This record gives sequence, C-alpha cells and structure tokens, in this order.
Amino acid sequence: MSTLRFTKMHGAGNDFMVINGIDSAFVPNKQQIIAWSNRNYGIGFDQLLLVEKPDSPKVDFKYRIFNNDGSEVNQCGNGARCFARFALKHNLTTKKQISVQTGADIMVLQILEGDKVKVNMGIPRFSPDSLPLIQDAQRTFYPININNKEHEFMALSIGNPHAVFVVDDAGKFPVAEIGAIVESHKIFPRRVNVGFMQIIDKNEIKLRVYERGAGETLACGSGACAAVACGINAGLLTAKVKVMVAGGKLLVEWAGKGKHIFLTGPAVTVYEGKIEI
Repeated sequence: MSTLRFTKMHGAGNDFMVINGIDSAFVPNKQQIIAWSNRNYGIGFDQLLLVEKPDSPKVDFKYRIFNNDGSEVNQCGNGARCFARFALKHNLTTKKQISVQTGADIMVLQILEGDKVKVNMGIPRFSPDSLPLIQDAQRTFYPININNKEHEFMALSIGNPHAVFVVDDAGKFPVAEIGAIVESHKIFPRRVNVGFMQIIDKNEIKLRVYERGAGETLACGSGACAAVACGINAGLLTAKVKVMVAGGKLLVEWAGKGKHIFLTGPAVTVYEGKIEI
C-alpha cells in the first residue's frame, strides 16, 4: 500500500481532486475514481484532474479529466483554472501564462491577480458532426421531443458537446429530470452536456448545467462558454456576458464565429490531503 497526495480545489463551486502525475506516473482506475468521488464515503468531487508531462516540448503540461463516474472527457473550463493555480502553487511552473495539452486541443491559461484565471477555450464549432449530433443539417435551433412535448435547443462543441435550452426560470426548471433525458438521448451518440439558460439581459444570464457523466454541478466553465456562444450566435446576447451559476460568477467573452472564446473566473484551493492506495 502506498500514499497518494492530492489537492481539493473548486472553481465557482465546481469541485475537483487534483493529482500531480508528473512526479509519479499514477493513473487512477474507474473504481478508484468512483469511490473517491463519493461525497459520503470518499473525498467528494465532480471531476478528477491529472497533471502530466506533455507529449510535445512546445507545451507546458498535459491535462486529463475524469468525471466522477470514471469516464474520461476532453474539456473542463473550471478545471483548467484550478489546473493553472495548482501548477503555480506546487512549483511546477513559474509562468503566469501556460499552455496545456488536452484531449481536444491546446489551451492557454493566464493567471491573473487574486484567485482569477483567464482561459482561452478555443473556437466553438457549430456543425452537428463536431458534437456529434444526428441531424441532416446545421441549424440555430434543433427540435427535440421530451416526454411527448416539443422543445428546441441550440448545440455546439467546445472540445466537448453541449446542448443549450433557453428557459424562463432556471431556478425552477426540472434540470435533473430533463438533463438526464437529453444527456442520453439517441440523437447524441456520445452523450451530451445540457445547459439551461435564463437570459436576464443581453449582458447577463443565469445558467444551470447537467454535465455528462457527473450530473448537475454548481458551475460548468465549458457550459458557460457554450451557452454564451449559442446566445450570441442566435442574436440573443452581446460579446461580453456575465454568467451567474449556483457557485458564483463567471465571465465569458466571444467576438463571434471563427474567433476564440475566453472564460474568466476563480480557482480556489480547499485543502491538501493524502489517501492510501
């Protein structure tokens, strides 16, 4: 039996177990992740983040993300901010701007004053194939039947797939019920993250996200970017939007199609710990 050191962190309430995989080449298995993520018997977290050496010398780090059901995903904006703060605090870098290899692309993370980090989340892709989403053509809004009622949603990929619904009241909307249905709907062969966006005005939204493989979380960085990009694409929002989530406030900036989208928000260390493996 050996001891594994970890750091518990959160970004606007979206919480993580962060492991330094550079000093030791440890990769947790599915059973370990499920056990550790349990909030009653384990550490408790939405995702596990693994810091590794990059595959290319042109990149500072490699970043792997595991949902609390043990599945691996390609993107997590809140996790990326925590990743940057973790690397700086644990003396893995002295840079205030780092490049990180993910399963989707190369991310650039800028460490700001206080607890803030700004993340270049890449270029949103609206084609159905990028999610993937089974549709015969690209549209702004897509129809979907849920519990024998017709709804419509917007969709894009930002390294991971997102469906976004506009709702009248995000606080009262049945996110757990509808999110679970949409996440595994047959039109999403690899499942999907599901956002429920209430538009306050063109500069501010409220958002709840049912994350693929994790359920509803207090915040979702890629979900915030997806909601804002979809809203801008549909003419509902401006280029700089404050996103209010259950865990706090995020800022998303996007200049439009073909441009990179940026996410700014907090990254906070909760505690340092160790666990027997």
